[in-house]
Amino acid sequence: MVLHTQGTAAAGNGKSAGGQRKSFSQNGGAAGDEKKTNRAFFALYLGLFAGVIWGAVKIIEYIFKFTRIIPAFLAEPFYRHDFLLTWQGILVGWLFFIVFSILASFIYMFLFGKVKGPWMGVGYGIGWWCLLYLAIGPWTGMMGWLYYSDWNTILTDFCLFLLWGMFIGYSTAFEFTEEHSRKPA
Repeated sequence: MVLHTQGTAAAGNGKSAGGQRKSFSQNGGAAGDEKKTNRAFFALYLGLFAGVIWGAVKIIEYIFKFTRIIPAFLAEPFYRHDFLLTWQGILVGWLFFIVFSILASFIYMFLFGKVKGPWMGVGYGIGWWCLLYLAIGPWTGMMGWLYYSDWNTILTDFCLFLLWGMFIGYSTAFEFTEEHSRKPA
């Protein structure tokens, strides 16, 4: 939003000595002097909310038995499995998911911060799912091999990570590219 002020230069309300009007943007600076978003703070903020939102969805999908992988699967190598099944363990797992999401959003910001659209984020989420569920998870004891999992577990967690990645990717694209000014086709 650009405001044009009127008045005299002596009153100090907008006109310069040459009689031209100054424009001010919504953030209080001159129209050409828009504040840039701090990339590190945005990655921290985005990762925090991605972890809170999608960690809660992970807990809900476990409660309703859409998946057999516990919400605290990221904490599995560090805590006893029995503890992670309690409500305190689920909260610890949620905290681990938040920290994981913050780190993942920093990585995304560093590698793909200028990519437009949601598709890189979708691929990013799928990549993390593959890394966690096919490689790191079974080897560290976070979860069993997918071969022994049921289809509900596989598809539910795959979709969770797909949406989690899209949330991170599209939020970043919307903030740091001109996605919000693009007209729908």
